[in-house]
Amino acid sequence: MGNNDDNHLDREVRRRRQRREQAKQEGERSLAQNLAWIGTLGWLIVVPMVAGMFFGRWLDHRFDTGVTFASALCIGGLVAGCWLAWRKVQRR
Repeated sequence: MGNNDDNHLDREVRRRRQRREQAKQEGERSLAQNLAWIGTLGWLIVVPMVAGMFFGRWLDHRFDTGVTFASALCIGGLVAGCWLAWRKVQRR
């Protein structure tokens, strides 16, 4: 267990050093690049949520269940979108 933790720590330290060096070489990101990044994360969250809501509304209409499927799939889409955004942030 200790060896695995050490490997993880080593990887994180290397990753942060690489990021710092890359930032020194490339300079700071522009305002447009930061806004594009925020927009990408927003779309990653919104699209699965809205898709779940529309699919849920279709199921509710088909089975006459009120808003049961729409609300459940909207929340499921929100969770999936947040997970996708989190993964994208972790990779960057």
